[in-house]
Order: sequence, then structure tokens, then C-alpha cells
Amino acid sequence: MPSGPAVLVPHDPQWATLAVERLTELRRALALLVDVDACTFDHIGSTAVPGLAAKASIDLQVRAPVLPEPAALDAALAPLGWVPAPGSRPDSPGVFRDIPAPGETEPEWVWAKRLFISSNPARPAILHLRLSASPFGRRTVAFRDRLRVEPDLRVAYEELKRQLAAAHAGDSDYDDYTRGKSAFIRAATAR
Repeated sequence: MPSGPAVLVPHDPQWATLAVERLTELRRALALLVDVDACTFDHIGSTAVPGLAAKASIDLQVRAPVLPEPAALDAALAPLGWVPAPGSRPDSPGVFRDIPAPGETEPEWVWAKRLFISSNPARPAILHLRLSASPFGRRTVAFRDRLRVEPDLRVAYEELKRQLAAAHAGDSDYDDYTRGKSAFIRAATAR
């Protein structure tokens, strides 16, 4: 995973264009492994919300009916500069599985995922490959969509992100910054 604390920058309108380019590349690369017509390709996270400050790393998500075999997936994504993310720490959130919210009772298998980072520092990005059945995958899209249409929620979220970035400015990674946003996101998507 990228090292260092979370550093927020003003929204860059180019992020949307870069996300489309990266998702198009991913669709082509994954076509030999999964039925891409049954997959969903999403630009998620703060870079997908116009006007919202974000870390300058585009978050992408692919939701597939099945997760491809790891070695085949790694080989398909490597030519595009994607490398499997090991996480900054052994307890880094969301590397191999998503964490269910309190009260979520879906079977364990739906939380499985693969996480990749772009090895190209000129095109920083993170890829979350989740199952189509993943409640977490649906929640990320629902949260993005609410932030796009609810200015008060967007302002409150940016304020929280700034507070967390300041509180964790001396950290060696942004894991605790990420964890600090979880309750806010769960509350926003529970409504």
C-alpha cells in the first residue's frame, strides 16, 4: 500500500477522465477471466465526487460474479501496472476481505476481495475487486452517490476527513485515517 499519512488535495476534474480510462483498460484485461458484461465497473471514493477534497489516488472498484484465481488475476493486471496490495500492516483494513458492519449477517464468502495498487506513481490508483454479492461493494457506490447529491453530507464528510488527516498526520500509513471514516460511512448508507 502507499506509505505515509493521508494528504488531502483539492478535487481535480481530471480524476473522472482518468478513472474512465483505467476502468476501460480493466474491462479489456479482465475479459479473459470473467464475464465482463456481468461485472460492474465503478469510480468510487472521494475522487469520484466533484468538489470533494481527496487523497490524490483514484479509487476504482470492479464487482464480479466470481473472483478470478489469484495467479491468473495478477498476471492479467500486471501489464497495466497493477500489483497486489499487501497492506501496510497485518491488520490493514480491506486487503483480502471487507469488514461487515454491525448487524450484517451475510455469509463469510461475500466479503472476499482482492486489492491492487498502481505501480505507476504518475497514475496513482487503488483497485478493489469485490464480488457482485458484496454488501460493501454496494455500500461504496451508495455512499458516493449520496455525496454527489447532498451538499451538507459532502461538507460534513470533508470536515471529518480533514480532522482525521490532521490527527494522523504523523502516522506512517493511512490505515487509522481510513478506519476513522467507517462509522460515518455506515451511518450515511444506513439511511
